Amino acid sequence: MLPRWIWGFGNFDGVHYLTIASRGYQAQFTQVYFPLFPLLLKYFYRILPLGNPLVNGLILTNLLFLISLYLFNLLLRTMVSEKQTRWILAFLVFFPTSFFFGSLYTESLFLFLMLFSLYLGQQKKWWLAALTAAFASATRIIGIFLWPVLLWQWRESRNQKQKKSRISILKSPVCYIPPLGLIAYMVYLKVYFGDALYFWHAQPVFGAARSGSSVIFMPQVIYRYIKMFAGIPFFQEAFWITFLEFFLAISTLFLLVIAHRRKLPLAWLIFAWPAVLLPTLTGTFSSMPRYILMALPIYAVLASIGNLKIRSFLLFICLLLQLVLTMLFTSGHWVA
Repeated sequence: MLPRWIWGFGNFDGVHYLTIASRGYQAQFTQVYFPLFPLLLKYFYRILPLGNPLVNGLILTNLLFLISLYLFNLLLRTMVSEKQTRWILAFLVFFPTSFFFGSLYTESLFLFLMLFSLYLGQQKKWWLAALTAAFASATRIIGIFLWPVLLWQWRESRNQKQKKSRISILKSPVCYIPPLGLIAYMVYLKVYFGDALYFWHAQPVFGAARSGSSVIFMPQVIYRYIKMFAGIPFFQEAFWITFLEFFLAISTLFLLVIAHRRKLPLAWLIFAWPAVLLPTLTGTFSSMPRYILMALPIYAVLASIGNLKIRSFLLFICLLLQLVLTMLFTSGHWVA
C-alpha cells in the first residue's frame, strides 16, 4: 500500500492520464488530454512493471526531468557563464510550482521534448529536431509553437546567399514535420469523436470558468479576476489560490517584457509568448502557475538580478512557496 503523499503526486490530471493509459479515451471529455504522455505511461509500465502504474509513472517523470536539466545545462553553457547557468537552473528547480515536474503530469515530458528540440536545432540536426517538435505537439497544444522556433533557428543557420533563396525552406523538414503530432491527434478526434477540436471544446467541463467556444482576451480575464478578488473573503484558501494564479501570470508577462529588452535568445521568446498567452484565451488564469513553467526566459531574467542578496532572497521565497504548494497539492488541494 503506497503512502498517501505518493498518491498525492498523481492528483487531479494524473488520474485522467492513468485512466487513458489503461483504457484509452473511453471516459467522456478526457480528450482534452493529449495522447503521447499516457501512451508513454502505458508502454513504460510494460517495460518496467513494478506493480503500480503510479510508481512507474513517477519514475518516468522524474527521470525525464533529470535529463531535461542536463539538456538545459548544455544549452545554457553555450550562451552564458557557468555561474549564470547554475543560477538559472536553480530558479527552474526551486520555482514555486516546479514540483509538477516530478508529478504525474506532462510537464517533465514536455520540458524534455522542448529542450531536446532546441538543442538539436542548435546542432543543425533538423530532421531530429523537427521530429522531436512533432512529439511535443502530440503532448500539449503549445508544442505547435516549436514550429516557428525551428523555422527561426533554421533561417539563422543559413548564410546570406541562402537566406535570399526563399524556396530553400521548402526543402527543410522543419517546414512540415513539427505540427504533425497535433494534426494526427486532430484527425483521430475527427474520425472517432466527430470533432477535430474536441480537446478545446471540452475545456468548460473541467470548470474554472473556461470557455471552449469563444476566445476571451487578456483585459477581460483581468477584469474577471478583479471581480473575484472583491467577491472572495480574504481568509479563504480560494482567495489565495486565485491570487497565486493572477500574480504569477501577470509577473510572467512582465518578466517576458524584460527578457525582450535584455535581448535574451529570440528562439526562447518566440515560444514563450504564445505558450503563455494561449491558455488565457479560455478566459481564466487557472493552471497558469503550472503552464508558465515552460517560459524559459523568466528563469534567465530572475538569475540576472544584479544584487546577490535580492537574488538569493527571491530564490528562498520560491523554495518556501514550493514547499507550501507541494504540501497542499499532495494533500488534495487544487493549486494549479
